[in-house]
This record gives sequence, C-alpha cells and structure tokens, in this order.
Amino acid sequence: MESGFTPAPKGDSVRMPARRSLVAAALMAALALGGCGKPVLDGASVAQADDMSLGAPNAKVQVVEYASASCPHCARWNADVFPIFRAKYIDTGKVRYTLKEYLTDPVALAAAGFLLARCAGQDRYFPVLDAVFRGQDQMVQTGDVRGVLAKIAKTPGGLTEAQLDACFRDAAAEKALAARADRHQRLDKVTSTPTFIINGRRVEGEMTLPELDAAIAQAAG
Repeated sequence: MESGFTPAPKGDSVRMPARRSLVAAALMAALALGGCGKPVLDGASVAQADDMSLGAPNAKVQVVEYASASCPHCARWNADVFPIFRAKYIDTGKVRYTLKEYLTDPVALAAAGFLLARCAGQDRYFPVLDAVFRGQDQMVQTGDVRGVLAKIAKTPGGLTEAQLDACFRDAAAEKALAARADRHQRLDKVTSTPTFIINGRRVEGEMTLPELDAAIAQAAG
C-alpha cells in the first residue's frame, strides 16, 4: 500500500487504504504535531449537494475529480494543470467542475485539509484547498501539520486560532467527511486518486492539459 507521498511517474495514482472510519483522537494527535474510458458506475458523475463545484451548473461538459488533500499526484495536477484548465474551461462556462473528497494515507492530513477548506466557507473552499495542496510537501517533511494549516487559516479573511481549533474539533463535520469519503469509495467504486469522470467516462491518474482538451472536445460532441 502506498503511503500517498512516494514520488511516482505521471499517470500513477494514490491507492485508497482499506475502508475505515475517521478517528477523532488520531486526527487531533496528527494536528498536534491510469485506465482510460471506463464506464462509470452508480451515478458517480452526478454532483451531490455536499460536493464542491465551480462553473456553470448547466455546462455541456461535466468534469468530476476525486481527489485527496494528502495525494501528491492531486497536488501536482492542482499546481501544473488546474489553473490553465480553470481559465480555459470553467471560467468561460464550458465546463462544470466538481471535486469529490477522498481520503488517502496519511488520512489525518487529508481529513484536516478538507476540514479546514470547509470551515473557510464555500467562497474560499477552493483557494484554501489550493494552499493545502501547495503546503503538502512542507507538512510531510516537517510533520507540522497543524502549524502549516494554521498559517493557511490565518490569511486575510481567514480563521482565528479559536475558530481553527473549533474547526478541527467539529465532530459533525468530521462525521460528514467520513460519510462522503465512504460513499465515494463504496458506492462510486473509486479506488485511487486522482480519478476523473468526464461526462460519464472514467480516467484514473493525472491528466495533462492536452488529454483534457481531447476528452472535453469528445464529450462536447
């Protein structure tokens, strides 16, 4: 089983560990310190009310990404491809993008990153998650998960220390995150990150911009 932080060539993905429930004690302890074209199962391409999305809801092309905040491949795609993809397709109304939260090892880091992004509010969810991805290496190298996330949280318009502490102790939010991750693994049959679904076609592993261009053109018909 991969740790979620071992460098891998383009196209690899991070595998999900055996299904588990989040354990609050483990989370707080940590904070104190490709196959292409597969048919989609169980309506996985449908954005749920508790998923996070960007772009026009009625866009002709719907792109869903299953990602983990602790996945290095997701972080690399977020840094190298997502900004161009967003400017070219999401901001122009051509694509509706939905991120579905997934948990890979170390689960505590992934959970904390998503919890922080949720606590930041819907308008700041994606900017905060971007910062989490960009701080991923530092969190791994230093082990200071809470310290890095605290700096992200305290950016202008962000959270106070008390709000940050409450965020990481929110049992209801933690339970909801665990339920989403379980749904994405058990019902949507997703086993690795990143996984993309583009108008009902599944692609596992990182996608380059040219690959996205081709897939979106095909989906748009």
